[in-house]
Amino acid sequence: MLIFVKNLNFCIIWILTVGAWRIYFIGMKPILEYKDYHLFMQDYYDYRKSHGAFSWREFCKLAGFSSPNFLKLVCMGQSNLSMVKVEPVAKAMGLVAYEGEYFRQLVIFGNAEKDSVKKAALLEMERIAREHKARVVDSETFQYYESWKYPVIRELAPMMPGAQPRKLAEECKEYVSAEEVRDILAFLVKAGFLKKDGEKVFSQTERTVIGSPEALPIAIRAMHKEMGNMAVRAVDRYVQGERFFNGVTLGVNEEAYGRIVNEITACCKRVVAIADEYKNLNQVYRINFQFFPCTNKVKEESNA
Repeated sequence: MLIFVKNLNFCIIWILTVGAWRIYFIGMKPILEYKDYHLFMQDYYDYRKSHGAFSWREFCKLAGFSSPNFLKLVCMGQSNLSMVKVEPVAKAMGLVAYEGEYFRQLVIFGNAEKDSVKKAALLEMERIAREHKARVVDSETFQYYESWKYPVIRELAPMMPGAQPRKLAEECKEYVSAEEVRDILAFLVKAGFLKKDGEKVFSQTERTVIGSPEALPIAIRAMHKEMGNMAVRAVDRYVQGERFFNGVTLGVNEEAYGRIVNEITACCKRVVAIADEYKNLNQVYRINFQFFPCTNKVKEESNA
């Protein structure tokens, strides 16, 4: 049973099953649309401040903090919210039930250093959002980048219109079963990475796969590891006319590093542009640009 009390600025809802007042501020985005808890808390504060007397001191007091400015530092990104304080802060903002749990996952994601923890939090955020009719993050991004098979089949299928999954599997250098290819094609179509133009005829929906800015870095790191292992095997597996390897070891500083990264990025874009000039494509290749440190930074010794 819900009892609504409304005015122009906010809507107060009494939830008998929870036994607490909840404040829904009209004009603020639902928490399910946020991926950064610092930003959500700042938006909450700004809205309260713009619609009445509200201060950081009052916000901190409601959440049980003795410091009057701690939550301001959190919103500024100068401090993180500890997991112990997640529930009091959530209650101070009127977040209970699934909204409170979503806020908890936001904090876990924002504070996590390990990719595995970030990924788990993102997937849980999506589960909560999906159950409550909102799409927040792209779990498909994780699946697409979890194996070389997804991007390779995505490139290969449009080259072979009408081909059976078994035939697609046979053309792959690394092993993949016909059943896996069938499942991969179904996923690529469902997730929008491929478009089905006819019976076993596919085309790409976009030349570049795009995921959310939160999910994509985590997913791509997993793909870098997988493709790196494939590159190691390729050294001895293919003759020089089928593969090209080159590398150089050099000394750099911060400025040189930045310029080189920009040059590699520009080179990658030029390579993609070259491939896009051709329509009669007949093979899938992978390029790995690898530029990483081999030593620690050398500290300058004082001449004094």
